[in-house]
Order: sequence, then structure tokens, then C-alpha cells
Amino acid sequence: MNQHVPVLLKESVDLLITSKEGVYFDGTAGFGGHSKEILKNLGKKGRLIATDKDPDAFKFCKEHFEDDKRFTIYNTGFTDISTILKIEFIEKLDGIFVDLGVSSYQLDNIQSGFTFREDAPLDLRMNKNIGVPASHVLNTFDAKEIADILFKYGEEKNSRQIAKRIVEERKNTKFATTFQLRAIIEKMVPERFHTKTLSRVFQALRIFVNNELEELQQFLDKSVDLINTGGRIVVLAYHSLEDRIVKEKFRYEALKCVCPPEIPICVCGKVQKLKLITTKPIVPGEEEIINNKRARSAKLRTAERV
Repeated sequence: MNQHVPVLLKESVDLLITSKEGVYFDGTAGFGGHSKEILKNLGKKGRLIATDKDPDAFKFCKEHFEDDKRFTIYNTGFTDISTILKIEFIEKLDGIFVDLGVSSYQLDNIQSGFTFREDAPLDLRMNKNIGVPASHVLNTFDAKEIADILFKYGEEKNSRQIAKRIVEERKNTKFATTFQLRAIIEKMVPERFHTKTLSRVFQALRIFVNNELEELQQFLDKSVDLINTGGRIVVLAYHSLEDRIVKEKFRYEALKCVCPPEIPICVCGKVQKLKLITTKPIVPGEEEIINNKRARSAKLRTAERV
């Protein structure tokens, strides 16, 4: 297994933990990189509740941390945080952490279908039992729907042309593998743009089939009300769409009033729920990027419950 290297590990955990005996939540446990560090910094009475959609990641963490009674993991997504806390009889948390990146294991494992560097089933789902694979999207959606996905979630400028070619190609052969999609992109764009275009297209499809942005928004909405006063939400994002959602949510919840400036007295009833701990995102240093290229786009934001 290609072990996932945790990004901004020390920074994330230092910002997250405000009480060594507190109860914390890791919504993207993966292969336990951040979870391990969180547990290392907790006392005997501390607890870590975790989730991960990926059955392989869930199985790994279940076995790896089985002797640590402070750790519990669920094979589901972080949007189920409210239900999980009810199951665990926990009212509020002292900290919530999520790393929104795809693990190195998923990216490098051919069977996971996340890489365009190897020929694999065109799937892109975190959990193969939920939703539909990317191949279904390319084989059944119309050109406009596909173009909208590529533009909205991948910020791909050539989305319409790529979508049009996809619809034309599927008349002859249905999409089933990553190399089929890769071949179309490589025919359409100059060689020097192959990797960047492929990355954007695969990212867009992955975000769509996993409903990632909508789930992130739901999760943040729930999390704000599940944190104890003084507890923190720490989020690691890797592209502008995710980071924008986190930034806007944190900034909105940090406001005391949202009335128009021309109104002399506040009538909105807005209640401030958060204060910003990081007014600007923390990013990896040069050394970390050299040692882990997948860290280069990471942005870490933190807010505290007031």
C-alpha cells in the first residue's frame, strides 16, 4: 500500500486540540495519519470519533487502532456527524477536523479508479456501493449536463468542446475505462496541457459523483452547532471550490450583523457563532512541498466556537 502522507500534520493538530481530555471528530480518517497524531496528543480520557466512506480505509483504521479504546470509527461520510454523536451519546465536541484531499492510496491504487495514469474502470466513487460511477455520467448525461459538470467542478474552459466529443464518441463505444476518457482529452488539447486538463476533468467528475461540495456545505452547517464554546473546526482544502465554501462559511458565522450598511440599527438578529483563528489560510512550506508534491495546493483554515 502507498501510505498517505498527512499534510500540515503538526499545524492541523496544534490548532485542533484545545483540551487533552476532550472529544474530537476526524471526518476523513483515511489511513489514520491525522487520527494517529490527534490520539498521540490526547490524554487517557480523551476520545476521537472518526468516519470514512472508503471501506479499505475504514478496515485499516479499525484494525490499526483496535487496541486504543479512545478511538471509534464509522464506515460512512462526515455528513452523518449528528447521527453518530447521538449513537455515541455525545452532545457536543471539542474539535472537528476534516482533510478534504483524496488519499495517496486511492490516487495510486488502480482498482480505485481515481488515476488517469493507469487503465482502470472509470468509477471515481469513494464508496463503490453509493451513487453511480463516472462512466454512467458520461454514457447517459447530455452534452450540456456534462459540460456544466466539467465547468462548475473542474473550472475547465474547454468544457463544451470536451462534452460534445464525449457524446459523439459514446455513439460508437460506451465509456468504461479511464484510458478511453484520457484518449479523447489527449486528442483535443496540446501535449503540454494534457496533465492539467486531465486533472481538471477527473476532479470534476469525482466531485460530482461523490456529491462533495454539497456534502461539505451540509457538514459545515451541522458542525457549527455541534462544537463546545472554545472548540475548533479545522479544515484542510485542496482546491479553490472547497476552500471558498469553507472561507465563506467561517466568515459568515463570524459576523455579528448582516444588515445593509444604510440601516442605522441592527434588525437582522444575526448571532455570531465563530471567530476566525486563521484570517488567512496556512499553506505548506517549501520543504513539505518538496517532500510531498500533493501538499502544494493545500490550505488550512480554522475557526473557534464562541
